[in-house]
Amino acid sequence: MSRKSGRSPTRKSPRRSSAVTLDTVRELALALPGVEEGLSYGTPAFRVGKKLLARLHEDGETLVLKVDLLVRDSLLVADPDTFFITDHYQDYPYMLVRLATVRREPLSGLLETAWRSLAPKRLLATRKEGA
Repeated sequence: MSRKSGRSPTRKSPRRSSAVTLDTVRELALALPGVEEGLSYGTPAFRVGKKLLARLHEDGETLVLKVDLLVRDSLLVADPDTFFITDHYQDYPYMLVRLATVRREPLSGLLETAWRSLAPKRLLATRKEGA
């Protein structure tokens, strides 16, 4: 049967096709020099040395991400559907990121910024050479 409706086949929405999953986070985080995967509070976590870069929250749908407090404040206002905190994180340089709504590109940038804040100088030098 041919389609004669005059409409082109529907395409997947850009949001759905670029959905971020734990596998996406893993790919982005492990691409950064010196990042290793382990566990934190029983969930997958990514560290630079012994310093926590990011981890999957216990709810399985949210990422706990290291972030500068001023950047966090801006993101919370700019996109509260994606970025938020709970009382637990109020005084710590972390925020929560909803994987269902975050886009790959901004997350990649946030992971790299967090990595740069944690990585020793020797790793920072390798990123400059390789990137």
